[in-house]
Amino acid sequence: MAIKDDVRPITEEADFLKIKAFDHIELWVGNAKQAAYFYQHAYGFTPVAYSGLETGNRRTTSYVLKQGKVFMVLTGAYHPNTDISAHQMVHGDGVRAIALEVPDAAEAYHATTSRGARGLHDAIDFEDEHGRIRVSAIEIYGDTIHKFIERTDYNGTFLPGFRAIPTADEAKNSVGLAAIDHIVGNVELGKMNYWVNFYHHVMGFRQLIHFDDQAISTEYTALMSKVMENGNGRVKFPINEPAQGRKKSQIEEYLDFYHGAGVQHVAMITDDIIRTVTELRSRGVEFLTPPPDAYYDEVILQRLKEKNANVKEDLETVRKLGILLDVDDEGYLLQIFTRPLGDRPTMFFEIIQRRGSRGFGLGNFKSLFESIEREQALRGTLE
Repeated sequence: MAIKDDVRPITEEADFLKIKAFDHIELWVGNAKQAAYFYQHAYGFTPVAYSGLETGNRRTTSYVLKQGKVFMVLTGAYHPNTDISAHQMVHGDGVRAIALEVPDAAEAYHATTSRGARGLHDAIDFEDEHGRIRVSAIEIYGDTIHKFIERTDYNGTFLPGFRAIPTADEAKNSVGLAAIDHIVGNVELGKMNYWVNFYHHVMGFRQLIHFDDQAISTEYTALMSKVMENGNGRVKFPINEPAQGRKKSQIEEYLDFYHGAGVQHVAMITDDIIRTVTELRSRGVEFLTPPPDAYYDEVILQRLKEKNANVKEDLETVRKLGILLDVDDEGYLLQIFTRPLGDRPTMFFEIIQRRGSRGFGLGNFKSLFESIEREQALRGTLE
């Protein structure tokens, strides 16, 4: 359990946690050097900083990758008797930390722990010639944590203790991923509302959307999801739990192979999804099986007609690339999901482009889950 029993409701706006934006995500992996090569050459990230033996770090090795405003840290361990090695053995490669930029790391820690969060550590100062950074941390679902990063007095590449890497042309290497749109967590049956309450009462988030098992279901499986959003709207956390179905849902499959709750996928936004997906496919990135032609010939055309929507992208190219499209009263969005990033059917990426819509592709859920079920059937984990 990562939340105390005596959670105090937030009643004053002054109590809301001040969060600027996503700062970075950190994955604990089995081989950081190989993982960095994969994300650089497959997904267009550029290595910008490093920590390891050459920098005096005898415990871990970390590569910091950047694309647009997305910072991803890949950390591995040199020795077996570490938390990183234990985490990797249980979960495989996975997200350990979701780091959030805040104006005051100490204040964020004290505010959240006073409302029920279990603290990992209070604010710690890290300094080098580029200034000072303060970091605090709390536990969330599973073995995942939130780090609070205070960057007010720092102008280095990433964090003290990291050496900048002379980079190639970042723009040339990029596939167009601009920023993190949202990060989705999978939790155990009956725990979705528990963590929704955590983000509301402890973090000061509000519930943006609720999808029940009637909205997110197929003939075989179902799940429930609620989306939590911070005050400035820049940080969104959908939280999923399994629902009763005829067969094993994707959430249950994740929980079985991750051995507990954790980050299911990271959604990254692009301004040109056709260019991004075309480039990713050329680099060997695999996506979920595309929906059948009926999805484009009937479902999509009907949605566009109902909403009188004018789509700028060429629909034949959208179909060819297997991109999903959803329309609502505010506009539309395009999205596509990769296959799992590692050997286990756990974490994956979502690529999303928004044309006015602030939604999460409700109209695509049935087609998306049918694609996932086809993948589960191939793995023998649907039954």
